[in-house]
Amino acid sequence: MILELADIRIQPGKQAEFDAAIQRGLDQVISKAKGFQGYKVNKGIESPERYVLMIFWETLENHTVDFRESPAFQEWRGIVGPYFASMPVVEHFTLLTKSA
Repeated sequence: MILELADIRIQPGKQAEFDAAIQRGLDQVISKAKGFQGYKVNKGIESPERYVLMIFWETLENHTVDFRESPAFQEWRGIVGPYFASMPVVEHFTLLTKSA
């Protein structure tokens, strides 16, 4: 399993709108993507305009090719993109270890 980690900064004062938009995008677009395995979204406490989105994919290519090169990616960006203060920083990770 691959973890996609997106560090998202949104425009100040748009948290409630973004909360609804990201949930809609995850439910309507991301969750239907090939290789999708689940997600987590965390909101910043000290930095309320910062979100950390974690999406779990079966393979790296499920995100980088199957999703990013599909029309669904543009649909996703159309839902959440208007709230971005800057482009998200996205990286991918493999699991090294975890607790029980």
